[in-house]
Amino acid sequence: MIKWITENLRSGDADARRAVLMAAMIVVQGLCAAFYMGDAILDLDGSEPLAHLVLESLVATVLCLGILFFMLELRRLLARMDQTKQGLRAAQGEMSAVIDTFFTRWGLTSAEREVGLLILKGVDNENIARIRGRAVGTVRAQSASIYGKAGVDGRAQLISVFMEELLATDGPA
Repeated sequence: MIKWITENLRSGDADARRAVLMAAMIVVQGLCAAFYMGDAILDLDGSEPLAHLVLESLVATVLCLGILFFMLELRRLLARMDQTKQGLRAAQGEMSAVIDTFFTRWGLTSAEREVGLLILKGVDNENIARIRGRAVGTVRAQSASIYGKAGVDGRAQLISVFMEELLATDGPA
């Protein structure tokens, strides 16, 4: 539980932080409800006026209803977060399939596929060379081959054409 709280507080996800806040509110309201219920039970001995007993019972009831509401909302929020994560994973998998389809259609070699993927990620030639352990000239030659096979003039046009095709259809035409 503590691990879940710290992970969600550190994440940049507003929904995750909201879930932690809701869980904390449930705990605080539960403690308050337990206090008021216990106090109302102790006041049954007749030492307090009936109005006081009714007020404490009402407060405990409202707190319990608040707990129920927060629990339902937390459940909905967690379900929505799960659906979002599943959708993101599916989109990432779909993106990978679309990229693979483009590269296959263009007839890229495995080395060109690696370089092409790094180009699409925005990595420059010098870093691609460093990552792949190749000379910058080799990466430039592979990039030129990719551009030629894709029918574009350079990096920006490759990314632009790729994005246009990706956004215009459900996949490569």
